[in-house]
Amino acid sequence: MSDAHKPVINDPHDMPHEGPIKTPKQLVVTVVFSFLIPIFLIVLLATYVAGFNKPGAGTELLAEEAVARRIQPVGTVEIKDLADPAAMKTGEQVFNAQCAACHTTGAAGAPKLGDNAAWAARVSTGYDALLNSALHGKGNMGAQGGGDFTDFEIGRAVVYMANKSGGSLKEPVMAPAGAASGAEAPASAASN
Repeated sequence: MSDAHKPVINDPHDMPHEGPIKTPKQLVVTVVFSFLIPIFLIVLLATYVAGFNKPGAGTELLAEEAVARRIQPVGTVEIKDLADPAAMKTGEQVFNAQCAACHTTGAAGAPKLGDNAAWAARVSTGYDALLNSALHGKGNMGAQGGGDFTDFEIGRAVVYMANKSGGSLKEPVMAPAGAASGAEAPASAASN
């Protein structure tokens, strides 16, 4: 037959079908690799995932840091020796810790420390009236100025502020050993 008589195939579907595997050896190699490559990939993936050191859920609950965070104290206890005036805070220390916020700036109508004119009327009422105002609150100031000091320490702070503002009050004397605080001592003495 001549080349002229060969049919011309223009449609690709009409062409003879051939695959990439032409020999039995290629078929065996293809089948082996089609099983080995997925198995190899699965082993690599399992090794990768197992290589991370991930603790199980809830295992960190017993770690030292976690236990320490859970049992840390919520508050602390401070024990003061009420019989030792040296163990108590001074008037200046109480002032700086509690009173300075309002009495240095004049916030909420508080008389400023060192303003003799503002303190003159207050100092003239005497120590007992000043201490009563400090312990129970007056105007915008809460009881003890919102602090947690003993009455004796508050009394020291009252004397400190009054004396820095033109007053000449004497430092309060420590309450007798049987009394709980400096303010209760005069009350117990008056009842006897």
